[in-house]
Amino acid sequence: MNKKKSDFLASLPVQVLFRFILGGLFIYASISKIVHPFAFAKIIYNYKLLPDHLIYISAIALPWVEMISGLFLVAGIFKRTAAIILFSLLIIFIIAISFNLIRGLDFDCGCFTTVTTENGSNPVGLLIRDILMLIPGGIIIFAPSCNRRD
Repeated sequence: MNKKKSDFLASLPVQVLFRFILGGLFIYASISKIVHPFAFAKIIYNYKLLPDHLIYISAIALPWVEMISGLFLVAGIFKRTAAIILFSLLIIFIIAISFNLIRGLDFDCGCFTTVTTENGSNPVGLLIRDILMLIPGGIIIFAPSCNRRD
């Protein structure tokens, strides 16, 4: 990457914008799951990826990890660490969606709501969205920054 692009991506306004986009999306995504943990557990179960004893733990813990990491990112607290956590969650989501796409399962992603639909989610659209969400996370994590303490 040339110096001008690197400087632009590391600039404070771009970093703040990407923190608000990524953090805000995860805060929003966590709310329905926190309010309706049993509905979210059902969505996790329908992925058919976790053993039964991990489903309820995941349904309780995952939304809070999303919420806290999103809040930290928006507030600028441990922003690089929060971005790494959210980036990692996106990678996990991409793998889970891809795995179920390959298996041909109909499922609701549970991304922004715990309301299920008859036809499930569009897995290709979900993959594209999640891959695009990696961009602000990657820039927050990897772009040179004035403050590398976090």
